[in-house]
Amino acid sequence: MNPEKYPHLTSPIQLGRVIFRNRMFSAPMGATDITPECNPGPRTQGFYELRAKGGAGSVTVSELVVHPETDASHMLHLNLETVGSLAAHTFLADAIRRHGAVPSIELSHSGQYAGTYMADKNKKASLCQWGPSEGVRPDGRPVKELSKEQIKEIVKAYADNATLCKRAGYEMIMVHGGHGWLIHQFLSPFQNHRTDEYGGSLDNRIRLAREVLTAVREAVGPGFPIEFRMSGSELFEGGYGVEEGCYIAHAIEDLVDLIHVSAGSYQFGFFDTTPPMWAPHGVNVWLASEIKKHVSKPVATVGGLGDPAEMEKIIAEGKADVVYMARQLLADPYLPQKVESGKDDRIIRCLRCYTCMAERPTTFTRRCAVNPLIGREIEGMDITPAYKKKKVLIAGAGVAGLEAAVTAAKRGHKVILCEKSDKVGGILKSEQAISFKLAMYNLGLTLERLALDEGVEIRLNTVVTPEYVEKEKPDALILAVGSNPLIPKLPGIDGENVVVVNNYYREKEKVGDTVVVLGGGLAGCECAIHLGMEGKKVHLVEMRDTLAPDCNIRNRPILLRKVSEFVTETHLECAGQEITPEGLICKDKDGNEILIPGKTIICAVGQRSNRADADALHRSAPFVREIGDCLRPANITKAVYEGYHAALDI
Repeated sequence: MNPEKYPHLTSPIQLGRVIFRNRMFSAPMGATDITPECNPGPRTQGFYELRAKGGAGSVTVSELVVHPETDASHMLHLNLETVGSLAAHTFLADAIRRHGAVPSIELSHSGQYAGTYMADKNKKASLCQWGPSEGVRPDGRPVKELSKEQIKEIVKAYADNATLCKRAGYEMIMVHGGHGWLIHQFLSPFQNHRTDEYGGSLDNRIRLAREVLTAVREAVGPGFPIEFRMSGSELFEGGYGVEEGCYIAHAIEDLVDLIHVSAGSYQFGFFDTTPPMWAPHGVNVWLASEIKKHVSKPVATVGGLGDPAEMEKIIAEGKADVVYMARQLLADPYLPQKVESGKDDRIIRCLRCYTCMAERPTTFTRRCAVNPLIGREIEGMDITPAYKKKKVLIAGAGVAGLEAAVTAAKRGHKVILCEKSDKVGGILKSEQAISFKLAMYNLGLTLERLALDEGVEIRLNTVVTPEYVEKEKPDALILAVGSNPLIPKLPGIDGENVVVVNNYYREKEKVGDTVVVLGGGLAGCECAIHLGMEGKKVHLVEMRDTLAPDCNIRNRPILLRKVSEFVTETHLECAGQEITPEGLICKDKDGNEILIPGKTIICAVGQRSNRADADALHRSAPFVREIGDCLRPANITKAVYEGYHAALDI
């Protein structure tokens, strides 16, 4: 252990009568499998347990719906009427506690956003949404005003659920009062238009929060930690600002042990609450820092955190007492252990790519781009040694090959990783020149360090041929030979004014102040945004009628927003015809030829699998597995998953 490096981050903290082993807490993230009875399923238990095993001080289970009669979201419920409900939560709390973490659970009510996460969209549409005031949601759904009788029932439901949670073995209760859910809706002047004692003045709007927290305190008793999660500011016009956030925190602090300061509202602020790769790390810390000046209770901060040095500084400078991580602890659940043992340079960093969040509405599961275990933890959290150690040869040191090498070496195999170029990383090397994608480039460097730690022999400038395989005689051959950029056969494509997007990091100096990016997929859009952020005049050309269809559904909205902000002009349904010194000649959807001016043309039309090398090696060893882009150009998620499981199959 190296306690001197991060003494504040690794120090214990006492909340109520409970001692937490460090200040690195796992923030609430939705469960992976919820049974038809709204109980946590076995995958959910594994999902939360892995982060406890990784060393987090606390792991919070998200979101327990307290009053299904007015919420009805298909999230977790807890009651004595449902067979197995209390038992399922007891097993879940046990799974967290047995690894030394404090099990916490978030009590929630969605209010007017009831049904947000339901898979059954027809049932979602049939729900009756309730809120502080009558109105219409942005999606057109009507909202009914809660009566005082219903409010009283909901307050009691918080208390009843808190009692059951304590019985199940949870050791802290988080009351969700942020992000646009019900309690926040009452706090918000934008949402709350009541004229009774629950509306109008800020003190009135705080009333529900105080009633809920008072009821929960009576239910769990003194010394049992209660945490209040709030948005320090709604961060939009018409919502409350940080001044009111400070007032709210001060008004409830006598009832809680920890004030958890997040940001934004579901109404407008998804990207405020979960900062994207374009936002600075710790972008919301200022809210916690400001609120901490006005309260005496400990304060937690959250939002795009994951760098131990930054988190140590936050606590050391008194900006917060606890740091919460969500996506970062999916990317690397063992971050707390690595911090405490001085191995922070071995942390797999979150890419902030939204793969984890996009998977839920797409497949109703969880997945992480850089961690193949997420959502599948019960299939095995530990890499077991191979019964028989073998010689493994891996062709290609991109992300798929590196992941396979690390995993195979952990199983005890002798691993030789060959890379035809002079550096590992594959296509990730091209990300080093784009500031907001630097984490992807660093992923390759981290995997290289991990591979060397495990004894992998890395051979650079080495092409794996059938003759090379014959000489090495491996027991297993993993083909991770990747893909090559597609180069359209256009007149002028070989000109000095053309840069292939994969090579941009090596040829930045060739790029002029006016640029045409040919190809509006994810890679082309990100390159165009980067160039626009540098102050260049950028035209983005795409032959299809839409941009970035290969971008996930959570990331794409903000990507398109950034395109509109930084790209000078977008040309859809335009097919490139010829490259000249003046720019790119295109044919538009009406068949007209137009010149799109630019000193430099960036070619970003996609990738093609390197099938020639893969086919040449296909039957060269007793065990052969193809992984990553050589099968089909895709993404980091696919490459990591296939690399990991190929190594497990040897």
